[in-house]
Amino acid sequence: MKLLMLLVLLTTCTASPQDLSGKMFTFPLKTNNAHVRLLTSVDSLSAFTVCHRSFTDLKKDHLLFSMATLSNPNAFLTFWDATNKEMEVHIRDRTTDMAGLDYKLNMWHSICTTWDSTSQLVQLWFDGKPLVKKFTTTGTRMQGPFIIILGQEQDSHGGGFDINQSFVGMMSDVHMWDYTLSACEIHNYMDDLNFTPGNVLNWRALEFQTFDRVLVEKEQMTCQ
Repeated sequence: MKLLMLLVLLTTCTASPQDLSGKMFTFPLKTNNAHVRLLTSVDSLSAFTVCHRSFTDLKKDHLLFSMATLSNPNAFLTFWDATNKEMEVHIRDRTTDMAGLDYKLNMWHSICTTWDSTSQLVQLWFDGKPLVKKFTTTGTRMQGPFIIILGQEQDSHGGGFDINQSFVGMMSDVHMWDYTLSACEIHNYMDDLNFTPGNVLNWRALEFQTFDRVLVEKEQMTCQ
């Protein structure tokens, strides 16, 4: 009973909102379990913008952001296809390929993705530059409960991890909004200027749980 209470307390402490400004998640090991679960009370989305920064030396396929619902394991997914050198954006399990990216190893990259249920258009921004908007799939708003994970790709609601799709590297500045950001707002995020933090996920007040070997460290940036 004492052990159970301790585990509950540890989970509660881990999930308390934390200001991660100037910090990053470090995924130092290829594994089929190490991940971060990002917690939100939002259970319905008619639009969204997701932004994050990542740093890796992986030459293989790997996951960047995974959001699953009960009916769609890949309700929203950003995934690097190393073979075709394309960023895959999945909406409700349908894949949209984004080509022409200068996705260099051992560099910080800033990625934002917008989606709107009215137009059914998805757009990816990479290091401050917008890519072409593309049609995804017909449908209405997304219904939760949402499970949002960094480090592993979900093939089921909260599980089904594959070691060959895992992320190794660092991630920081994860924000999610329940609307599509304007071009100026995205540029403000990309340039690390003043911007309105996410109202679904907010890096400055983030509720999360880490599993297996994931570290929270001071953000490491290149010295200019």
